[in-house]
Amino acid sequence: MNEMSYLEKLLDGVEVEWTPLGELGELVRGNGLPKTDFTESGVPAIHYGQIYTFYGLSTASTKSFVSYETAKKLKKVNAGDVVITNTSENIADVGKALVYLGKEQAVTGGHATIFKPSNGVIGKYFAYFTQTDVFSSDKRKYSKGTKVIDVSATDMAKITIPIPCPDNPEKSLAIQSEIVQILDKFTSLTAELTAELTMRKKQYNYYREYLLSFDEGDVEWKTLGDVAVIGTGKHDTRDAIEDGDYIFYARGREPLKLNTFNFDETAIITAGDGAGVGKVYHYAQGKYALHQRAYRIVPDDSMHPRFVYHYISAYFNDYIQKASVSSSVTSLRRPMFLKFPIPVPPLSEQSRIVGILEKFDTLTTSISEGLPREIELRQKQYEYYRDLLFSFPKPETVTG
Repeated sequence: MNEMSYLEKLLDGVEVEWTPLGELGELVRGNGLPKTDFTESGVPAIHYGQIYTFYGLSTASTKSFVSYETAKKLKKVNAGDVVITNTSENIADVGKALVYLGKEQAVTGGHATIFKPSNGVIGKYFAYFTQTDVFSSDKRKYSKGTKVIDVSATDMAKITIPIPCPDNPEKSLAIQSEIVQILDKFTSLTAELTAELTMRKKQYNYYREYLLSFDEGDVEWKTLGDVAVIGTGKHDTRDAIEDGDYIFYARGREPLKLNTFNFDETAIITAGDGAGVGKVYHYAQGKYALHQRAYRIVPDDSMHPRFVYHYISAYFNDYIQKASVSSSVTSLRRPMFLKFPIPVPPLSEQSRIVGILEKFDTLTTSISEGLPREIELRQKQYEYYRDLLFSFPKPETVTG
C-alpha cells in the first residue's frame, strides 16, 4: 500500500471536532528564569529563548540547568508536557512548541507556557499542529505588540485543535499516534541528512587545517605584504548592472555584474566591511570589477594563488579577531592584510597541498550541494504530508 492510499484509509470517514486548547489540558504560564540562574548541573531547565535557537520539536534532555533551590520557585515540566513560547520579536517564533520527553522533572520560566495534555490528546500531535498554517493564522488573531509580540496563555487556550473521532477516545488516540509516527519518519530523515552535512564540513575543515599547519622551523614565514599586492577597487554597489559583461565583486557573498572591468589577473577577493568581513572569499581569474571597500590580494611568483586562497580562508578570520581590540570586527584596513603571517613552503609543496585540498574540496562541495537539496526536498515532503494529515475541514462557525 502506498503512502497516499494509506493516508486516505487512515482518515477516511473520520469525524473531527475543533476543540479549544484549554479544554484539552491545563495551560500553566511560566515565571522567572533569567540566564544568570543557569548552573553547570542540577535540575533540567528549558529557557524560552532556547526553544527558538537550540531545540527541535522534542527533547529528552535540556541544554541548561538550575540549582535545586531556584527550581523550587519555577513551574514544573513533566514528561509529555509541551512548552510553548509566548513572546518573541517575530510572530513566527511565538507559539513554537517543544515536547519534553525527559525522565527527570524539568522547569521553565517566563515568556513560556506549559501545556499539560489530558488523556484525549497526545502532546506531540499538538506540537506538530503548531507548525501548520491554520495554527499560524489563529495565533496571529491573538497576538499583541509590535516590537515584542506576545500571545498570552489565556488567548493560547482559545486556539482550536482538530481532534479526530472525539466520541471514541481510543480510536482518536490511535489516529493521533499514527499521524505522529508518519511525521516523525520525515523529521528523523531530515535530521540525519543535516547531521551528515555537518559532519562532512567538519571533516573538510579538519583536513584543511592539518595540511596547512606548519611549525615555525619547518618553513619560512613572511607577512602577506611581502608576498602579495594588496589593494581595493573604485566602484560602488549602485554601479552594478543586472546583465553586465564582467563579474563585479562587492561586499556580499554573491558577486554582481558590471559592463567595465578594473583588473585582469588572478586574485583573492574579500570584503572590507559588512557582513562578509573575514568570512567571504572569492577566487578571481581574468577580468573583473571591484568595489571600493573590497580588497584584492594578488600573490607574487613565490606563492601558488590557490595555496594563498586556502590559507587565508582557513586562518585570516581568527587572525583579525585576535588582533582586534573590540569584541567584533566590522571593517578591515590594509595594514591588517599586510601584517598577516603566512608560511612560504617550496612551490612544489604548495602545489601538492593545493592538489589534495582541491580534490577534497570538489568532493565536499558536491556533497554540500547535494545534501542541502535533499534536505530541502525532504522538508517539502514533510510539510506536504503534515498539511495533508491535518487537513480536517474547519467549520466557518468555529472561531479561535
